[in-house]
Amino acid sequence: MTRRWTDRLPRWGTIRGRVAIVLAVPTCLLLVLIGTGVADRAADWSAARQSGERVQLALDVQDLVRELQREHGLTSGLLVGAGQYRPDLADTRRRVDAIRGELARRVDEGTAPAFEEALAALDDLGEVRARVDEGSIGRAEDLTFYTEATTSLNDAQLAEDPAHGDQRLSDGMAAFQALSLATEALAQERGLMNGVFVAGHFENTQYLTFAATRADRETALRTYEQMATSEQRAALDEAFAIEEAMLVATLEARADAHADGSALVTDPEEWWTAATALTDALHGVQQQVGPDVTGRADALRTAATRGLVGFLALGVLILGVAVALALLAARAITRPLDELTRQAESVAGHRLPETVRTLQEADPDEADRLEPPSPDRQFERGAEEVTRLAAALHDVERTAVGLAAQQTVLRRNGTESLANLGHRHQALVRRQLRLITALESKELDPDALAELFELDHLATRMRRNADSLLILTGQQLPPRVWTGTAEVAEVVRLAVSEVEDYRRVTLVESEPCQIHGWAVYELSHLLAELIENALTASPPGRPVEVYGWWDGAEYCLAVVDRGSGMTEEELAGANARLAGRETFLVAPTRFLGHYVVGTISARLGVHVEVRHTQSAPTTAAARGAGVSAYVALPPRLLNPGVATQDRTSTLSA
Repeated sequence: MTRRWTDRLPRWGTIRGRVAIVLAVPTCLLLVLIGTGVADRAADWSAARQSGERVQLALDVQDLVRELQREHGLTSGLLVGAGQYRPDLADTRRRVDAIRGELARRVDEGTAPAFEEALAALDDLGEVRARVDEGSIGRAEDLTFYTEATTSLNDAQLAEDPAHGDQRLSDGMAAFQALSLATEALAQERGLMNGVFVAGHFENTQYLTFAATRADRETALRTYEQMATSEQRAALDEAFAIEEAMLVATLEARADAHADGSALVTDPEEWWTAATALTDALHGVQQQVGPDVTGRADALRTAATRGLVGFLALGVLILGVAVALALLAARAITRPLDELTRQAESVAGHRLPETVRTLQEADPDEADRLEPPSPDRQFERGAEEVTRLAAALHDVERTAVGLAAQQTVLRRNGTESLANLGHRHQALVRRQLRLITALESKELDPDALAELFELDHLATRMRRNADSLLILTGQQLPPRVWTGTAEVAEVVRLAVSEVEDYRRVTLVESEPCQIHGWAVYELSHLLAELIENALTASPPGRPVEVYGWWDGAEYCLAVVDRGSGMTEEELAGANARLAGRETFLVAPTRFLGHYVVGTISARLGVHVEVRHTQSAPTTAAARGAGVSAYVALPPRLLNPGVATQDRTSTLSA
């Protein structure tokens, strides 16, 4: 028969584990999606953080550019003979070095390679300054170095694009870059025209350079007008509305009139002051545009942080909800199952045994009417499957009680039948023994008398078997009272007289002991069963030995055989039967003697145990294979006064 596909699924531990696995798969998939979103938000957050750092770095670089431009202009004036610029030039150089050192420390961390490369272009600044101080460098070379240095710094600003796809940030950076280019162009123009005004005329291609620089400034300003916001354009208009800006325009127009190289009479200090004021005004506009760009970068970083935290919180929430659902689902399933398990264990360990015991103690007519306890009402409000399972469990309990009732009735009927047969058998045996005794008293022929003795022995064994049957069924034996007390040797001989091969039994050694008469016959019956088992387990040619000795207040008897012995498991089973912990109805017939001994020992309070013969504690017992049965008689069966006197007499002898 083919199995269903569900039967081929692996068995996964507990129900809680299975519910967790069922919920884990979609939860993991959902967490993967959340993880992807978290990764994207983390990338956005990292980009926004880098954008803020790049914007701030660009603003700081513009401070360096501004000071380099100022140093360039002062250097140009100094090269054409304006020595009054030297103190200002020294202060400017110190500021350039300070800003440059701070920027170098920041970009050395590898966060802005383009700026790092641009700052590296200033490595020759010290050499250029030295040549300027010596007067060994020309104005053209000086202009080229400073122009390339500031241009590389501005170009690095474009290379380190911090916008990362945000249009507002991109436009803001474009406006900032355009304003930087315009400021750079004005600074170059300031330095160039400062030298021209000091010289009093244009030389060579200076006018073309002046025109190109001014054109670059105008182009950059038009780009700024396109990218800037209305507030930023208004700030630029305010910068060009100052008097110095108008003076710069006037002086530029005057320079245009002398483009042919004619004498140009203008105060260089006036030009330098006006151009510097306009440069500072443009730089002020830069300082206004910079915070706007920085604010946008901060807003992007805040939004990215909020999105990242939101996705992380969503992931934690989903995971928490999934775990909570798994726990609630598992609890909703396992709690009623645990309760059912508890009730099933209660049925198996308490309720059903109590019901069976009640059935055994009740009358046969009442046994059929006994019902198990009603099921717990709490399962009627549970899930349908749990309710059906509880009902099925109750049905199983009802069926088990019914079967137990039937078995109880059958067992009681069988026990009563066995007891009835035992009584009949015992009555017949007693009549038979009386008849044999009468015949023995009249018989004079020795051979016939010997046969009657054998017949008497067989009848005695039959009486023991009938007594054993009554003992197993819980019946009381017919009253046979021994008057007074009996020696332990007499009890042993009485037991030997009730076994088949009595000639092989030897009382090897026994210390004197007196047994109360009311326990003599049951104790002899117990010993007879043990001796019978020893004779059965021993080879036909080997004897069975009996020993007796005192052990404190108790008297011990040992029945020793030299048979094949028993395994540890067999010894454990035999001792369980001898202790009365099992019922004879579940054992093979060959063990009935053990149950008879167990029943008698429980009545008399006698302890019976079988062990390997090799481990016999008495020195009189011979060593060898086989099993020894030890019987410990409690003080209640003994006559202590007579026992003490006999023991004293034995010691004196």
